[in-house]
Amino acid sequence: MNPIARYSLRLGDSCLILSQRLCAWCGHAPELEIDLALANIGLDLLGQGRNFLTYAAELQGEGSEDTLAYQRDEREYSNLLLAEQPNGEFSDTLVRQYLLDAWHVVLFSQLVQSRDATLAAIAAKAIKEARYHLRFSRGWLVRLGNGTDFSHGKMQQALDNLWRFTAELFDADELDISLAQEGIAVDPRTLRAAWQQEVEAGLREAGLDAPEDAPYRTGGRNGRHTEHLGPLLAEMQYLARSFPGLSW
Repeated sequence: MNPIARYSLRLGDSCLILSQRLCAWCGHAPELEIDLALANIGLDLLGQGRNFLTYAAELQGEGSEDTLAYQRDEREYSNLLLAEQPNGEFSDTLVRQYLLDAWHVVLFSQLVQSRDATLAAIAAKAIKEARYHLRFSRGWLVRLGNGTDFSHGKMQQALDNLWRFTAELFDADELDISLAQEGIAVDPRTLRAAWQQEVEAGLREAGLDAPEDAPYRTGGRNGRHTEHLGPLLAEMQYLARSFPGLSW
C-alpha cells in the first residue's frame, strides 16, 4: 500500500473506532445534554475518519471509504488500542476520551504543517473540533475528579485501567519516521512532551494521580488488537456484510 495511504488509514481507523464507541452512548448517557454532546463528538470523529479513509482509498486507486470501513477484518485495522477499549462506565468513557482528545490536539496542531496538502487540510478542520472535544472531556474530568469520594474513585480507577494503553500514542515505526522526515507525517515521539503537559495539568486540576506503572500495551497500529475490537466490528459491519452492495 502507498505509504501515505497507510498513514492516513491509521489516523482514520482510530477516529472511526472511537466514533463507534461514543455513538453507542446515544440514548444511554446519564443526562440528555451529555447524550447529545457524546453523539456530536462521535459524529465529528466519524467525519474525520471519513476524510482520512477517503484519502487512503484515493491514494490506493481502488475501493472507497465504505469498503475500507466495512470490508476489512480485525487484523487489517490499524487503530490505537486505547480507542477500541469498551465504554465501561461513564468514568471510563470520559477518561479514555480525555487521553485521546489531548493527543488529537497536539497531533493535528503539527499535522496542519504537513507538506501533503490533503492531510494538512484534514488536520486544519479537525483541530477546531479536537479543541472543543478536549474542553468537554477535561471539564468533566475536573468535575468528577473533584466531586464526591465515589466519583473521584471511579475516575482514578478508570485512569489506572487505561493508562497502560497510552504508550502506543507515541510509538514510531519506520513508516512514521520516513514520512516525518519528508515533512508529510508527524513523528509521534515529538507529541509526548505537549501531551504530558496537558495531561499532567488536567489530572492535577482534577485531583487525580497518574499511575506509577509504566504504560506498555501496543500493537494496534500493526493489527494486533485486544479482544474488544472484534465484537465492535461485528456490530459495525453487520449490515454492510449481510447485504453487500445494497444502497438505500
